Amino acid sequence: MSWCFALVNGHTVEIYFEAGRNRQSKILGHAYVCPEEFATKKEKLWLRKDTKRFRLSYRKGVYKHLPSTVHIDIGSHDEVY
Repeated sequence: MSWCFALVNGHTVEIYFEAGRNRQSKILGHAYVCPEEFATKKEKLWLRKDTKRFRLSYRKGVYKHLPSTVHIDIGSHDEVY
């Protein structure tokens, strides 16, 4: 069993999974964590990297991968080109 950090429904969690073949993993469950509990630089790096990569939705016992959010600044409507 392996684990990593993720965002599930907007909350920081540890997800537990079994790695399978061809990069397919079975998520076994998750536990909510408080990001302030992690004090070392290495833990903070893991938290920051994993939560950017893994964003999930959990509803009725089913996990779904969410696309990473991309913020694009299109500028003001008052600007004239």
